[in-house]
Amino acid sequence: MSSDHHTPTKDPPDRPSSSSINHKQLLPSQPQPQQPLSRYESQKRRDWNTFIQYLKSQSPPLMMSQFDYTHVLSFLRYLDQFGKTKVHHQDCVFFGQPDPPGPCTCPLKQAWGSLDALIGRLRAAYEEHGGGSPDTNPFANGSIRVHLREVRESQAKARGIPYRKKKRRKVKNDGVVARKDVANSSTHNQSST
Repeated sequence: MSSDHHTPTKDPPDRPSSSSINHKQLLPSQPQPQQPLSRYESQKRRDWNTFIQYLKSQSPPLMMSQFDYTHVLSFLRYLDQFGKTKVHHQDCVFFGQPDPPGPCTCPLKQAWGSLDALIGRLRAAYEEHGGGSPDTNPFANGSIRVHLREVRESQAKARGIPYRKKKRRKVKNDGVVARKDVANSSTHNQSST
């Protein structure tokens, strides 16, 4: 027997052979392990499924292609029953007090910030599910923005906590100033030509 004869050896279990790696790469039918969804993506999926269930529970049930901004508004009102934010009525003795000293019978509602974030996620989910252009997105309709603004203002008054927009931190470095100067000089140069 010659020494050229090669006997096959088994690779250790923790090191697959190069032929098995190449073979696995050629098989498209094997599912690739999916990375876990981010917290945002998971919440967006849950919100979308909840909204679709809401549409199906309507009588008659609605399909995705049949709903408009009025259904979105009714969905937001429907969600108030699950809210945890006390919103005082104008005739409540605690109206406008940030820390009321006792209980009252005013309703619990969804907080404005929660609704605002929900609409943002649903707007993105609608576009991902083939809903069409951003111009026709019912979640981006002006009526939704008006509703959210009214909710924000009424909750701020009822709870005695004025809404203040968060200010962005100003970054002071030479790079930002230089870019502003370049931008100003380039527009100045364009207008003079």
